[in-house]
Amino acid sequence: MAGKHVVIKLLGDAKEAYLSLERIAKEEKTKGINSSFHQTLLKSINDKISLLKIQYDYWTQILKKYVARKYVIDYGVTNLWKVDLSGYWRMIYALKQPQREDPEIEVISIWLDILDIVNHKEYNRIFGYKGL
Repeated sequence: MAGKHVVIKLLGDAKEAYLSLERIAKEEKTKGINSSFHQTLLKSINDKISLLKIQYDYWTQILKKYVARKYVIDYGVTNLWKVDLSGYWRMIYALKQPQREDPEIEVISIWLDILDIVNHKEYNRIFGYKGL
């Protein structure tokens, strides 16, 4: 892991959720609200993104048999990871390595695509967990 450059992109639903959260938090700040659920969640996401740049494979990897079809269909992923956020929210991401034609070339970058930012109930629905 040392020495690898990590490229992080927010895609699809995750990008929409993040931008919406940023907008709400900014509106709250202009109204003098300095502490809210939205601001806490946004800080939690930003903190975890900073940590992902250092420890991209430290978090919880979802077993391949539990990878939700939604992500396979929408993004063609073969692996999923999750990060727990404040308020029982989850951030779902996938790791990719750029393909090299020459196997002797060392891969020095990792691409990390954040696919979703969801609350606990939506996470359970996406992954088919019942009664939790």
